Amino acid sequence: MAPVEPPDPALGTSAWIPGPRQVIREAMMLTRLPRGVAGVLWRCVRPDAAVHVIDEAGDHRDLPPALTDGTPRDQPLEQGYGPALHREFRVHVVGAQRSAADLVDALARDMNRAVVPGVARFDYVAASGAMTVGEELVVRMPGPWDGPVRVLHRDATSFRLGTLVGHLEAGQIEFAARDLDDGLEFAITTWARAGDPVADLLYSRLGLAKQIQYLLWVEFCVRAAAVAGGRVTGGVTVRTRTVAWPDGVTAAGNPSENSPETV
Repeated sequence: MAPVEPPDPALGTSAWIPGPRQVIREAMMLTRLPRGVAGVLWRCVRPDAAVHVIDEAGDHRDLPPALTDGTPRDQPLEQGYGPALHREFRVHVVGAQRSAADLVDALARDMNRAVVPGVARFDYVAASGAMTVGEELVVRMPGPWDGPVRVLHRDATSFRLGTLVGHLEAGQIEFAARDLDDGLEFAITTWARAGDPVADLLYSRLGLAKQIQYLLWVEFCVRAAAVAGGRVTGGVTVRTRTVAWPDGVTAAGNPSENSPETV
């Protein structure tokens, strides 16, 4: 009988069978979960930085950049469920010791530097660590919430990830920085819908997953400022634009037929 070759992670993270090390890492993550969640939720009670929340109605201008090299494994915004959220998390970092390009490069090589332990972890599955276009990562979360993504765009001061089939969400997320006279600005931009009906219930209807995501990226911004060697001034600004999305529409094609409706 011919030997069975192990699955190639480049062919799809859903084919991955976790080995002993992965099982141990997941078990350790579960033990850190209560502490990690408590740390994130504590921000609601006693934040390290003020959070300024802006909620607005969205429209067709809130669509993500088009996929120019789509694959069958992509899970773009139009394949999601429920309303679309276009969110921006923005922070001003004073006295940064790194330039915008240096900060983005540091985060690209190890995103876990700015993630709360126990709540999420980025595994570089089919990737070199340089965040090159086409490479893949998996956002590990305790429970059945692993989120496979691939790199859609990378330049000196930003990188953008797109969700793959099996992700809790459908859409894209971008991490970017720009230099300022007194430091830099760091921003996370997300375009997301729930990835399936169950996620839609948790995300849009009950708001649980949406709130966890909100707290996760607020904390990421604060920790990114620390990675840059500076301090947050003026708090974290979170702008959310919500777009109603009738079932069956897509983001491409005739705008008169496929554009999301304004909430």
